[in-house]
Amino acid sequence: MAEPLKNLLHPGVVTAIADELGRNAGGFDRKTFLALAGDGLEALELMQRSLQIRDALVETLPQPFTEAAAALAASLPREGAGISGWALLPVSQYVALRGLEDFDISLSLLRALTPHFTGEFGIRVFIDRDQERALATIRRWTGDANHHVRRLASEGTRPRLPWAMRLPKLVRDPQPILPILTALLDDPEDYVRRSVANSLNDIAKDHPDLVAAFVAEHIDDASPARRQLLRHASRTLLKQGHAAALSNFGFTAPSGIDAHLSLDRSEIVLGESLGLRLTISHRAKTSQKMMIDYAVHHRKANGTTAPKVFKWTSATLEPGASISIEKRHAIRPITTRRYYPGAHRVVILVNGKEAAGVDFELSVAD
Repeated sequence: MAEPLKNLLHPGVVTAIADELGRNAGGFDRKTFLALAGDGLEALELMQRSLQIRDALVETLPQPFTEAAAALAASLPREGAGISGWALLPVSQYVALRGLEDFDISLSLLRALTPHFTGEFGIRVFIDRDQERALATIRRWTGDANHHVRRLASEGTRPRLPWAMRLPKLVRDPQPILPILTALLDDPEDYVRRSVANSLNDIAKDHPDLVAAFVAEHIDDASPARRQLLRHASRTLLKQGHAAALSNFGFTAPSGIDAHLSLDRSEIVLGESLGLRLTISHRAKTSQKMMIDYAVHHRKANGTTAPKVFKWTSATLEPGASISIEKRHAIRPITTRRYYPGAHRVVILVNGKEAAGVDFELSVAD
C-alpha cells in the first residue's frame, strides 16, 4: 500500500526545520516551535499539518518580516543542507500569510524557493492582493534561466489551480496572463509547456471562444511541440465539440458517415467492464478527418443522466472506406463519482457530434 501523502510532513521534518532555523534565525524560539508544530501532528491530514507548522512559524520567527524572510532565504537547500522538499510548503504558506506588506521581498523569496519545491500556492495571494504589481514581476520570470521559475510564472497564475485558492479576477478576465503564456509557448522544457497548456485549459472553461481564438492565432507554422501544447490546451473544448476549436485542428462537422456501435453485453455489475465495438463507414465524395470519442451517460440520483467524455482515437477516412475499432471501458468505483443503478448510455462522438449510441443497465451491489 502506498504511503499516505500526509506522512510527507512528519515529526522528523518538524525537527529538521527547527534545527535549520535555529542556526539562521536570531531569536527563533526552537522549543516553542517544536511544541506548537508537533502537537497532535500525526492525527492531522497533509494540509492541516502544513498549516499547523505554518502557524508555529508565525509564533516563533523573528519580527519584522524582513528578518524572518532573510532567515528563511538562508535556510533554503544548499550543498546537502537546508529546508527542502515538502517542508517548504509551510514556508511558502508563511510567506503568503505574513509577507503581503513586503511585496517585493516576498516574491523574491518565493522565486528562490520554487526550484526546491514550488511557490505556486504561496504566490496567489499576492496576485489577488495587487494583480498588476504581481504580474509585472512574474512576466520577467518567463525569461529566467531556471525552468522551475519559468513554470511558476504559468502555474502560479492559473485561474483555477487545483488544491489552491482561485483567482477570481483572472477567472473573470484572463487577458492579463496571456502575455505570460505566449512568452512560454516554445519553452524548451515540456514541464513548462504542459503548465501553459493546463492554464489555457483552465481559461477555456470560462472563456471558450477566447482560447479557441488564441490557439488559432498561434497554430500556423507551429512546431510539433507547440502544436502538442495547443492541442492539450484545447482538450476540454474538443471534448465539448466546440466548432472553432475543432476547426483549429482540421476537424469539421461530420458528413456522409454511418456509425454503428455495439456492446458485448446489455447489463453490467459495478466493477466489471464493457466491450465497445464501433464501425464507421464513409460514403461522402471527399476524405474526412475524424476525432472519435465516446461519452458514458451516468445515471444520477434524480434519475437523469450526465455525460463523461473519454478520448478514443483519430482517423482519416477516404470515400468508400470504413474502419472497425474495439476497446473496453471499466465501470469501477472511484472517489469522485457515486454510481446509481439503472439505465446508462454510451454515445459515440465524431468531431464533437453524436453519431451512435447504445443503452445498458448498471447494477450496484448493496
